[in-house]
Amino acid sequence: MRPPCVVVMGVSGTGKTTVGHLLADRLGVAFADADDFHSPANIAKMSAGIPLTDADRAPWLAAVGRWLHDRTSDNSGGVMACSALRRRYRDTLRTAAPDIFFLHLAASRDQLIERMTHRRGHYMPVSLVDSQLQALEPLAPDESGAVLNTDRTPDELAAQAATLLHDRG
Repeated sequence: MRPPCVVVMGVSGTGKTTVGHLLADRLGVAFADADDFHSPANIAKMSAGIPLTDADRAPWLAAVGRWLHDRTSDNSGGVMACSALRRRYRDTLRTAAPDIFFLHLAASRDQLIERMTHRRGHYMPVSLVDSQLQALEPLAPDESGAVLNTDRTPDELAAQAATLLHDRG
């Protein structure tokens, strides 16, 4: 089986990075966090509680897409933690890497606020939870992916995701 390229998506605070690391380890592929691809200007905006515009996101999505494309073209596979909140953002990533699988981690607003309130060392403030939830467009039936509720542990979510990927062949 060819190693998959997976985007672990969802709003901030769902556990994308934690689950993504665990899934990449299970699959034996590289892991990257899309947060590391943001420009200093984007990070400064978000740190100030200002939502990004599509113009702000364009170069970031292009860089994330290149990383996914590289892992698809060389058949090495990879897992990327990336919000990918809107369909058009996912379409941009799919253009770069057509076979990617989206794993949407879903959590309630209360869970997100609780998690983000206790998270340290991250630039995304709790004040942006609502704007992220408003921007979120769920996966459409024609998008390759699955939704997992974050009511389980990260290890359980990674195991479930690995099973889903294995079963889809």
